[in-house]
Amino acid sequence: MNAPVKASFTKRPPCTVLRHENRPVGTYVHRPPLAGTLAPRPYLHPVRTLGGITVTDQPGVSLAVPDAYGSQRHLGWLLRDPDGFVEELAWGASERQLLLERRTVAVRTLSAGCWALDFTTALTNVTGQEVAVGGAGSGSGGGFFWSASRRPQPPRVFSAGGDGEAAVDGRPANWVALAAEDWTLVFAGATGDTRSAPWYVRTGDHPGVGSALAARRRPLTIAPADTVTRRIVTAVADGRLERGEAARIAGQLSDKGAAV
Repeated sequence: MNAPVKASFTKRPPCTVLRHENRPVGTYVHRPPLAGTLAPRPYLHPVRTLGGITVTDQPGVSLAVPDAYGSQRHLGWLLRDPDGFVEELAWGASERQLLLERRTVAVRTLSAGCWALDFTTALTNVTGQEVAVGGAGSGSGGGFFWSASRRPQPPRVFSAGGDGEAAVDGRPANWVALAAEDWTLVFAGATGDTRSAPWYVRTGDHPGVGSALAARRRPLTIAPADTVTRRIVTAVADGRLERGEAARIAGQLSDKGAAV
């Protein structure tokens, strides 16, 4: 990335196009036209392979805790380049700000036919009292989620420790792969805290993969002024990858090598 740019509150283009070697691979909408009931939040959609295949469905790639926080509000850019950005957002409920987020998104080069989306979130409690994220009544604990494009046949999901939705859903893993007939996504937890969090997967009518901020019915508590950081790096590949190739790619995504 180039030198940081000053955050702007007057010039707000509707979206930011991310590029890999001058090829558009993702569109980030920072002021989304979403209804309040959908937990309004910025999202990446569409995201494409280097071959031009769309691998997201609405609302694309986003971060949310729908049961606890009503909205995310874009505050400004700390850096914005063709290959990534750093953004500040306010998380709130009932017009009260609870969290300040610094979000870093970057495009990474991997190999021919494959690139990676590096997504880091740092959430700081700005309330002066303890804040609980997720917990009782929460289906997935909220967090990062990639809503994948649909195909006639459900995608295959697998990790180093299992194959199929039942073997992967709700369990921690160094990496998880979602493979359709013409694309594959390999998700890696790039920090210890991210790897220890459970993954949530769907392979039916609305396929996708998420990394939870909190476990089901057990909230994540953030002390006043404390910051919680999560980082997920996702390889976006053309074609259907098998386990060995997915594991090899996962080893390039994280600060920890992947096991087959």
